Amino acid sequence: MRRFLVWSALALIIGLGLAGGGYWAYWNFYARFQPVVIQRDQAEIQRLLDEASWISAGGGGEPLYMVAWRDSAAAQRYEREEFPKLRAAGVEPRIIVFARPDREGLAQSTAAERATVAEIWLSRDWTLYERWTATPSRNWTAAGIPSADGNLARRAVVQAGRDFIGRLNGMLRGQGVGAGYPLILWRDREGYLKACACSDPRSWAFIRDDLDAPDQTSAPGTPREEDFAPEPLPYPELGDLPSIPPSTEAPTDSAVDPAPRNEPAEGATTPRPAPSRPTTPREAPRAEKQEDATFF
Repeated sequence: MRRFLVWSALALIIGLGLAGGGYWAYWNFYARFQPVVIQRDQAEIQRLLDEASWISAGGGGEPLYMVAWRDSAAAQRYEREEFPKLRAAGVEPRIIVFARPDREGLAQSTAAERATVAEIWLSRDWTLYERWTATPSRNWTAAGIPSADGNLARRAVVQAGRDFIGRLNGMLRGQGVGAGYPLILWRDREGYLKACACSDPRSWAFIRDDLDAPDQTSAPGTPREEDFAPEPLPYPELGDLPSIPPSTEAPTDSAVDPAPRNEPAEGATTPRPAPSRPTTPREAPRAEKQEDATFF
C-alpha cells in the first residue's frame, strides 16, 4: 500500500509538471501573440481612429490602422514587409504618426520631427511621409516646413497627437492590450474590432489570417515561371511554306554556269612541265653488319 501511494504521488507530480510545461509553451509560443478582441468602448475607439489625421497611399479597401512614432524599428519593418501583403488582399493600411512626449525632463523627439508631424496632421500629405521615412533621422532637417515649437497652432497639433495616443492606450490597456509599437487596429471578417501591440513579428500572422492576406508576395523584378517559357520561332511552320511545283524542263547550257578555266593569253607559250625523276627508295638499315666474303 505504501509503494502504491509513493508511485501515485510521483505520477501526480510528473503529470502536473507536464501540464504546467504544456500550458507555458502554449502561452509563450502562441497565446501571447494573439490579438485582443475589443469588448468595450468600440464606438469610442472607432471614432478616435476616424477623427485622427491618418495618411494612406490609397486603395479604398478595408482599413487597417498602424499607430507609431517615426523611429520605431518594428513599425518600419512592419510597413516594409506586411503592407504589400495587406494591399494584395484589398486592405488599405492607414498610418497615424505622433511625436513622443518628453520623459523625465528629456525630449524624446527632435524639433524637425515635431514640425513634420504637425505638417502631416494638417496636410495629410503621403508624399511628405514617404520622403521623411526614406531619409535617415539625423539627415532630416524639415527644410521648408514651419517649426512647431514657435507656432502656437502647430504646437497644439503636436499635443493633439499625444492626447490621442494617451486616450487610445488608456482604453486598450484596460482590455489586455500590451504596451508596444506599432499599435495595429483592424476589423476581422465578422466585424469585430481587434488590436495588437505588434512589436514581435510572431504576432503578424494572426492579422494576415483575419484579413485573408497572403504570407508571401512576389517582389518587383522576381522572375516568374512564365518568364522562362520558350518564345515562338521567328520562321513559319512547315505547313505555312508555299508549295513550289517541280520543274520539268532540262537545264540548258546557258543556265549552267561553267567553272572558270585558266586559258593562256594570246601569243604566250605554255611552259612544259619539268620531268620528274623517279625517286629511289632508301634501303632500310641492316640489323647486323655482314662481313665481306673472300673468294679464292
